[in-house]
Amino acid sequence: MKVISWNIFNGQAANPTHPVPPLAQSIIDTIASVEADVLAVQEVDENQSRSGSVHQMEIVAQAMGAPHWGYARAVIGTPGFGWRKPSESEKIIHSESEFPGYGIGLASRIPVTAWHRMDLPASWFGMALAYPTDKGFRLKYAKDEPRVAIIAELENGFTVAATHLSFVPFWNFYQLRKLMHFMKKLPGEHLIIGDINLPWDIPQRYTSWRSLVSKKTFPAYKPSLQFDYILAQKKLRADEITFAPSPMSDHLPIGVEVFLE
Repeated sequence: MKVISWNIFNGQAANPTHPVPPLAQSIIDTIASVEADVLAVQEVDENQSRSGSVHQMEIVAQAMGAPHWGYARAVIGTPGFGWRKPSESEKIIHSESEFPGYGIGLASRIPVTAWHRMDLPASWFGMALAYPTDKGFRLKYAKDEPRVAIIAELENGFTVAATHLSFVPFWNFYQLRKLMHFMKKLPGEHLIIGDINLPWDIPQRYTSWRSLVSKKTFPAYKPSLQFDYILAQKKLRADEITFAPSPMSDHLPIGVEVFLE
C-alpha cells in the first residue's frame, strides 16, 4: 500500500510571486503519478474565496482517482483572519456547510469500512507566524485554532489517522500523545500521518512509534526541518517514495510503500 502525506497550503505556491498549476493538475503530477493508494492532505480549503470557492478535498480525491474520501473541518472561517469552532453538525465528515471552512482530508483507493473523527483542543496562546502576501512573507500573531484527526479503517487491515497538529511547541506533542492513545481502541495495523509540526525526530525519539520516513520537508524551497511524518506502531517494511518537484506548497510531500510482514 502506497501512503502519502502532503500539506498542500490551500493550493498556493510557497513563494506567492511564483505561478502554480491548478490544484487538480498538481495532484495528478505529484501524487497520481506515483499511483498512491492513500493520501492525507492538510491545510485544505472549503468554499474559501482565496482558493476559488471550491471544495478542495473533492478536487484532490477526483484527481487522485480515489472513490473513498473524507474531509474534517478544523474551523469555520480562515485561520489567522477570523474563525470559529465548527458546530456539532459541521463536524460531520463529508457534510456540507454554508460557510467557508478549513481542515484536513483523507482520500483512499482502498475501501473504507469505518470513519472516525477526533477533536484535539487548541492551545490557550498562539505565536507569530509568516503569512504570504504579494510583497513576500509578513509576520502576524496567530491564535492557535482547534485541530482534528480523521481516521479511516481500511478493508486491507490498516487503520490510518491523518492530522495536522498545533504550531505551538509542547502542545503539539500533547495532541500527538492523545491521538496515539485514541488509536489503541481501534482495530488493524495503525499509522499516523500528516503535518505533526514537531522537528528533530521528536515523534520517534519520545514515543514508542516508529517513523517510516526520514526527510526534511519544510520549507519546500530550502528544506531544513522535518515536520511531516508517517508513523507506525510497530516495525513495518517500508520503501520510501520519490516525488517529482512541485511548485505547490511550502511543504514537500512524503510517502512510503508499506508491507504487512
